[in-house]
Amino acid sequence: MPTYVSPGVYVVEKDISQYPAAINPSVVGIVGFAERGPVDKATLITNGERLVSTFGEPKEAIIGQALEGALEVLETTNSLYFVRCASTSAIDASAIVGLGACPMVTLSSTLGTEFSATLTYNVVDALGVQKFSSNKTFTITTGHATTLDALSGLGGAITDGSKIAVQPHPTEASAVILGGFAGSSAAIFLSAGASNIGPTLFHQTATGTTSGTAVSGGWFCGASFDKTGSTSVAYLIQSLYPGAGYNYKQSATGIIKGLTVDVTTGGGTKTSVNVNDNGNTEETFVVEFADGDYYIEEQINTGEEGATSNLIKANIVSGTALTDLAIGQEDVVFSSTLATVLGGGAANITGRLGGVSATLNLTAGPSITNASQFPFVKLVQENGIQFAGGTNGIPESTDSDNINDIIVGESTATGKTGMQVLDNDLLNLSMAAVPGITNQAVQNALITLAEQTQEFLAVVAPPYAIGGAQAAIDWSNGLDETRTAAINSSYAAIYWPWVKVFSTFDGVDRWYDPSIFALRQMAYTDAVSESWFAPAGFVRGRLTKPTETEIGLGQGDRDAMYSGGNVINPIVNFPQQGITIFGQRTAQRNPSALDRINVRRMMLIIRKTILASTRQFAFEPNDPLTWTSVRDLTVGLLDPILKGRGITEFSVVCDQTTNTPSRIERGELWCKVSIRPTKTAEIIVFELNLVNQSASI
Repeated sequence: MPTYVSPGVYVVEKDISQYPAAINPSVVGIVGFAERGPVDKATLITNGERLVSTFGEPKEAIIGQALEGALEVLETTNSLYFVRCASTSAIDASAIVGLGACPMVTLSSTLGTEFSATLTYNVVDALGVQKFSSNKTFTITTGHATTLDALSGLGGAITDGSKIAVQPHPTEASAVILGGFAGSSAAIFLSAGASNIGPTLFHQTATGTTSGTAVSGGWFCGASFDKTGSTSVAYLIQSLYPGAGYNYKQSATGIIKGLTVDVTTGGGTKTSVNVNDNGNTEETFVVEFADGDYYIEEQINTGEEGATSNLIKANIVSGTALTDLAIGQEDVVFSSTLATVLGGGAANITGRLGGVSATLNLTAGPSITNASQFPFVKLVQENGIQFAGGTNGIPESTDSDNINDIIVGESTATGKTGMQVLDNDLLNLSMAAVPGITNQAVQNALITLAEQTQEFLAVVAPPYAIGGAQAAIDWSNGLDETRTAAINSSYAAIYWPWVKVFSTFDGVDRWYDPSIFALRQMAYTDAVSESWFAPAGFVRGRLTKPTETEIGLGQGDRDAMYSGGNVINPIVNFPQQGITIFGQRTAQRNPSALDRINVRRMMLIIRKTILASTRQFAFEPNDPLTWTSVRDLTVGLLDPILKGRGITEFSVVCDQTTNTPSRIERGELWCKVSIRPTKTAEIIVFELNLVNQSASI
């Protein structure tokens, strides 16, 4: 407590309120394959539209049913983490955007004295479209300082979007006139109306060198840098993540999928880059190669880290043929100077391109070194540049040798991959699945992860077309050729058989992994009641979307699957009530309260809430005052569950009986919680008694 010395009125504020933390019980984890999107990251998805835009549409050709499952589950929860798996062979989709130089002319006076003249000029963009034309009367005087002033009427500052730019020659009574568009089709036409000008005209060739001639006027073209030869240089734009879902394609009905880029220049230093996804413009970047607010690498990221774009990354590449460019590799760096790439000459511009200091040796004309004001190099204007070459990194079949490694992933000091990404307390998962993948190694790894983290319930299923009920039972008991070890865990649940659902994306009926609808109904149960209610039966377990079950299950089948140590939850097609989940067992073989899903899910919530609510007591005095606070907070957590019919009775003890001197000496505070969970009425029996007429009822 503070010590008050001088007289006065003091206010001390203390927050001694303590409430149980709120835990979302419907956070689902889905692991599997997709055509696009982040790899080995748990990405929060809150609706189906976001899922498709981020990871692409579900397709039967994609191994597993992760996307299909995620879409179904998102109809009953708005909290889903999708983990996309891919092998190291996955490749980014790519597109090449051309780099070019602007047409340039050096205009000089042969008299060395002041004179007037009329200059006619036209500017043509990279698509051959005339953009600007004018006649100007100007005066050139000796000395370069006044030359820029005299010619300023030609276009003014190049940063204002003008179609033509003017710079003074550093040493002579002349000026450099620059067309505002880059590329071999970009041009300017100049014609001087005074014979005493005697212009010396320069323009770039395709390789970046220049030619000059003393003529009275003509068309002078820019340059498009060679993208296919040994001196190739280009701007390589790639999809931010790998995948064939970024490749451009157009259906017979005109539907466009994938990425395209439109490059538009307005004649100044800046270029507009529009990124189109599935035919719609999603992102627009205004860029320039000169240092400044629009510097190209500050607008468009060069890799995944610190991304400014959700769809692309880009780098300048050079020194190799287009077919040999490192397409598909991230962070391709520009490793050569443009002077080396473009050829030599007397003039140069020193600046930055691709994050590397480079000497831009573009002309044999005057020495211009102010790269930030003189836009020799730009992206070449072009529309509809199509992305191609992306691959998914998905094995050809579920029998592939490496599919288990890809999905199971690993956890190392450098990061986590595959399902190991789910090992993160911040995700607050409550259930997870790898739909459509029934490999033993994958399922066992998911169950092991659930047990180790104690965070979620792992939901699995036997393979499609395994056979009848006995075959499914043998599979769960490790007596099938595809499964050699029995599943036995309260952190796992098994559902069977598969169900038929109409796929709106494929336009056909498909057989769906039953784990999808198990997750769906658990989330539905959370929405309409509480997590400790059974996600089964006609109230919370009825499936409205499936139209058929893989196999019909009679009473005998269900008895065998659900008793005698067997732990499969049947999905039954009742003639009148419809397709319904009719079981809620965990895969624990030992009879106890935790052999039921509603109890396991309740215990997951209680554990998470206790951990989140009581961490504040760490390092507090280990005395009766703290014990009382811990007890009261725990009671406040359990009492709503008692009133909500999750438990029938509980007790919380946190006093000297649980906190013995030896425990206190070890720095331990113990709180003993006893819970009697509510049992579900899974078997309902009516005893019908017939009595004689004289009996009393």
